[in-house]
Amino acid sequence: MRKLFLILTVIFSALGIAFTILPMDTLAFLPIGLALIFGLLTLKKSEESEKKFPKILLVIGALCSLVVIGKTLLIEDEIATDTQFEQQKIETKQEAQKELEELEGLE
Repeated sequence: MRKLFLILTVIFSALGIAFTILPMDTLAFLPIGLALIFGLLTLKKSEESEKKFPKILLVIGALCSLVVIGKTLLIEDEIATDTQFEQQKIETKQEAQKELEELEGLE
């Protein structure tokens, strides 16, 4: 049972790290939480000499959760207006309208 919990802890820790690095926002808490739960279960099932690796995984999970909380609270998403694109869109619309007027004048 310990091996199963350890494997699940490693898998969810890896997913937690990946979700923390990627811009997944609070969705990263799901694998991190599962990694912490399975890490605690692994720690409980382990003997004294086997507790080093589960402790490392628990620290990694805690650090990932702190990073996600920090990213959520400290980094604000901003939407910038692309004025150059808006200007090109207006110019393209005007050119298309002129072309249509020229085609109507030919008929």
